[in-house]
Amino acid sequence: MTSDDLLARHRAVLPSWMPLYYAEPIELVSGEGRRVTDAQGRTYLDFFGGVLTNMIGYDIAEIREAVQRQLATGIVHTSTLYLIRQQVELAEKVARLSGIPDARVFFTNSGTEANEAALLVATNYRRSHQILAVRNSYHGRSYAAMGITGHRSWSASALNPLQVAWLHSGERLRGLLARLGADEQVDAAVEDLREVLATQTAGDVACLIAEPIQGVGGFVHAPDGLFAAWKKVLDESGILFISDEVQTGWGRTGEHFWGYQAHGVTPDLLTFAKGIGNGFALAGVVGRADVLESVPAISFSTFGGNPISTAAGNAVLDYLLDHDLQANAARTGAILADGLRAAVGGLDCVAEVRGKGLMLGVEFVRPGTAEPDPALAARVFEACKAGGLLVGKGGLYGNVLRMGPPLTLTEEEAREGLAILVEAIRSAAAEAMPA
Repeated sequence: MTSDDLLARHRAVLPSWMPLYYAEPIELVSGEGRRVTDAQGRTYLDFFGGVLTNMIGYDIAEIREAVQRQLATGIVHTSTLYLIRQQVELAEKVARLSGIPDARVFFTNSGTEANEAALLVATNYRRSHQILAVRNSYHGRSYAAMGITGHRSWSASALNPLQVAWLHSGERLRGLLARLGADEQVDAAVEDLREVLATQTAGDVACLIAEPIQGVGGFVHAPDGLFAAWKKVLDESGILFISDEVQTGWGRTGEHFWGYQAHGVTPDLLTFAKGIGNGFALAGVVGRADVLESVPAISFSTFGGNPISTAAGNAVLDYLLDHDLQANAARTGAILADGLRAAVGGLDCVAEVRGKGLMLGVEFVRPGTAEPDPALAARVFEACKAGGLLVGKGGLYGNVLRMGPPLTLTEEEAREGLAILVEAIRSAAAEAMPA
């Protein structure tokens, strides 16, 4: 079967609003380490990891063997009406690592469901459906999650069960707060929060939900310390703080295990997903016992925290800690970030190289302006593929190249990917220059 046959079949039975990467979409049929191979036999270095999900890489023996041991028992699913040893063991590890005192954990299948669960808990705890969210954010594809998503391209419905008020993001290139220094930006964001509470809410707000680094938003992040400054205001009224760590968790930022830790604050609830399953469907919410226990009726997730996914999750977390992948993310991420800034940061079409650890973005603009250039980003994106490197795209205007390689990335692979990136950016920029 050719890729063209599969593409035609895809278009015949799947909705058009499901995007496919590349002018000529590819089917990935095998993987090992940080590399994947397509149906045509071409191998790529993967710097996007299934949208930051294949956090340990491909065909990792410890994860494969853990899943095979569980499969060999004959038990793939029991439901959470029965004790699940793998689930309890993983919950113990997540609770301990969360930094949240007296924590409880509820497992789901995806980041969307994790955020839905956090919203369920927060609105019950506070007896309010008023939510504070951040512009340029993304929290999932369900009604409530879309309702708190501040990114028009991903807000597929205006219907919303929540009353949402919006705060300014950490955007540093555009917007009212972008022209300020870091300390001034934090002060202005706090003033903005107070004004929003006074003018757009009835006071009894349930929670503020925020990503430490906005994923779909193009890896935009606020100055360190903003969350702590926000939480001081929230605590005056008992408003909960939810840190959406679906993309920033598990040491990906290099400097911390969780993104919230850069801000010197502890959230009331924390949501996680993606990397913890390394491709298996696994996510959840962890929070203070008094908050998470506030749901007044029976609730469970049929497949959330099932024996197979939690067997994988335990192996992933053990591997992550045993190999100190947080330190590796800091080390290899620095090779990429420093190399990109040195090689292409001075180009007038590159507005910013940003991010932390192995969560990096390059934003493209029209030369000499802050006007987004999604066409140039698309050319760089295709050029990376031609050079043997898979990356992602994102940002509010579709003009940001996103990179979230597996945390097992080696220094040699970081330099290999860097060379492909630099060549792709320089060649695409040269083509875009007027004759």
